[in-house]
Amino acid sequence: MPDLPDHPNTFRPEKFAVFKPEKMGKSTIFESDRMLVGLNSFMPGQEHGLHAHEGMDKVYHVLSGRGRFLLEDRELAMEPGLMLVAPSGIPHGIRNDGDENLIVIAILAPGPSASPK
Repeated sequence: MPDLPDHPNTFRPEKFAVFKPEKMGKSTIFESDRMLVGLNSFMPGQEHGLHAHEGMDKVYHVLSGRGRFLLEDRELAMEPGLMLVAPSGIPHGIRNDGDENLIVIAILAPGPSASPK
């Protein structure tokens, strides 16, 4: 993985994607108490199961690939350019049911480092 950019600066987030055959890859591009910006990278067949964050909102933005946004009561098609907002407490997840790698930006606010331990 290349060195992270100094912020503020422009960069191509997909260059920070990490793929692991055993599970979804995660990489953090930026983190503060207020926000975390990361990448979730999925090989075909990989999934991040339903989960929820209390007191933290999450935004997913699809960079490349196709798959399914998982919600408690439904599944929605994912494709490049689509975004999903999962407010605090809403179960959400991702499944790569396609035949190519899937890269999704994940933005969490507030950042996990702001959460009480």
